[in-house]
Amino acid sequence: MSILYIKSNGNVGINKAKAFCKYSKYIFSQKGMLITSFLKQMDENILSLQKNSSTFCALPTVTTGALANSHGDWYEWLLAITALNHHLSNNTKHIALLLPNVTRFDVSSLYKPDIQNIILDLKEKVKESAEVQFVTSNPDFVIIDIQKTDVDIGFLQSIENTDENLVPKLESIYKHFINKCSFDDIVGYLSVKTSLRPDRRLQIAHEGSLMKAIYAHLQTRQWILTPKGLRYYAAATVIKDPDRNALRTVATHSIITVNTLPQAAVDEVFQVNCLNKANEMFSIILND
Repeated sequence: MSILYIKSNGNVGINKAKAFCKYSKYIFSQKGMLITSFLKQMDENILSLQKNSSTFCALPTVTTGALANSHGDWYEWLLAITALNHHLSNNTKHIALLLPNVTRFDVSSLYKPDIQNIILDLKEKVKESAEVQFVTSNPDFVIIDIQKTDVDIGFLQSIENTDENLVPKLESIYKHFINKCSFDDIVGYLSVKTSLRPDRRLQIAHEGSLMKAIYAHLQTRQWILTPKGLRYYAAATVIKDPDRNALRTVATHSIITVNTLPQAAVDEVFQVNCLNKANEMFSIILND
């Protein structure tokens, strides 16, 4: 499939993975390049591709919505490559792996079956007793203590070239950890957004709060008296004071008892608008 294709409704679609593999070499050769500039250049390349194509130029122009939708994936893939290379270059104790969206994967499946059963039991009892459900999206990345798991990651290699197999590789590494993680193996999550609209702030805070609540429930059910705790991070190309203030909200489960101090839903927010800053972020969260 080419970078551009004709969708069933007659509009022009974007093969996001193919576009990324073709054009991302520019930002990897200039690690100080702004990611927002890279995304803008990606848009210009795709619009130019359509304009110069006899097949696609007569069709409706690629919409700004389609381009904006691509930005999120491109940003995640840039950070996923940086996280993997940073881990392999620095032998960090943690590794950050891309996760699919919640419609394709239940993040609790990373835990060993006995822990999965506790989470499933919790969800069923919540639904039975109060007729409510756990409704959330998956975090973009899971952070795993690679020193604790028995998963052999010898197959992982640094990514130097963006070939056609790159994106499937990045998006499948997490599968090696399904049913393999103990309680302490999953140490945190990272949510990344190209921009932080108010609704996205709420999504991040909700994810962080709910993931920490599930962690606290697992701690209680397993009688773990001194847990290390679960970290939840956020990153975006631009972070402003209102964003930081909104994400300082408390994790709701931590204020129902005086036996523990209140916790933040989001532990730290990073402004990551170039690959150098991405490396700085991963140097922190992969050793935290």
